[in-house]
Amino acid sequence: MYYHPLQPYPGSIYCLPFIPVNQPVDNYHRIQPQTGYPEIGRQYPKVDPTLFHQSAETFKQLMKDGNVLLNKLSESREFAGNVMDAAQRGDQNKVKQLIHSAGIKERVEVRYTPDGITFDMYSDKGQCCKLAMSLRWK
Repeated sequence: MYYHPLQPYPGSIYCLPFIPVNQPVDNYHRIQPQTGYPEIGRQYPKVDPTLFHQSAETFKQLMKDGNVLLNKLSESREFAGNVMDAAQRGDQNKVKQLIHSAGIKERVEVRYTPDGITFDMYSDKGQCCKLAMSLRWK
């Protein structure tokens, strides 16, 4: 005969751990609803959002630079054609020179394929964040 693993066998004594009724149950000693036994949970360290907050602030500058580059590419067919031509010829220095001429302040790494180009923008204030933009031209 099959017995459910969470049910006691017939005729057996089934004891649950004693937890006082008046004592609050914290996150470390939660009670598992299936068994009634305490669940020993993982204790997480206190959070410190300082770096996370600084990363968000720094990323805002990357977003501004990304917006400047996208505006320049979308508003000037000549600029977009020059970037595309230099990328297809493999002239990395010309591509970076064109990008920085658009007013980009942060460090940019450029990768391109026959189908498009990817701009990876990094903050000069540290290694907190990166903005990657991929655009297709084919």
